[in-house]
Amino acid sequence: MVAIPSGQVTLSDRRTQRSWRVEVAPFRMSACPVTQSWYARVTGRRPSDTQGDRLPVEGVSWWDAVRFCNALSRSEGLTPAYHLSGDAETAEWDTSADGYRLPTEAEWEHACRAGTTGPRYGRLDDIAWYQGNSEGRIHAVGGRQPNAWGLYDMLGNAWDWCWDVYDAEVYGTYRVLRGGGWADEHWSCRASVRRRSHPTFRIDDVGFRVARSTP
Repeated sequence: MVAIPSGQVTLSDRRTQRSWRVEVAPFRMSACPVTQSWYARVTGRRPSDTQGDRLPVEGVSWWDAVRFCNALSRSEGLTPAYHLSGDAETAEWDTSADGYRLPTEAEWEHACRAGTTGPRYGRLDDIAWYQGNSEGRIHAVGGRQPNAWGLYDMLGNAWDWCWDVYDAEVYGTYRVLRGGGWADEHWSCRASVRRRSHPTFRIDDVGFRVARSTP
């Protein structure tokens, strides 16, 4: 887990043409996406289409990701961040909990940028696996250069689930995805790019990384 300093980030919505500034408090984020071996240790499951201990876990839904966060918290004696309903249709975030959670969209972009202001934190081929260099497959985490704060694979390789609802007015419960994936063109692998997916969908280029609030 890497310590991420406080800061500000500007988010924008392409549909409404609205932009808004978000203050981000200090928090901690995993240096790499959750790997298949890490996911298996916590859940006993290996859901990914392409198997490999050091590959990012993919083929996991948003619900799978928040359940992983709670299970990981319990395994380390921490307070789970999420209260999940019995029928798994609602999730509430206990912001006072010290357990693992998904980053918010603002936290994700702030961490990805690591103090930079351009579309990427480095030269794309140096920092990301994407359509132009991935050879049509997902790659082990940590194989490209990290950003200035020591975070790997923030762009490319696998999209990251975030906590936030994408646009409730139009897309209902769809959640935010960030970062781009191994099959995406260069324009999808930018710090500001947003994608969405239904929280029950499992996709072969979508994974997640975990965060924790700083006491």
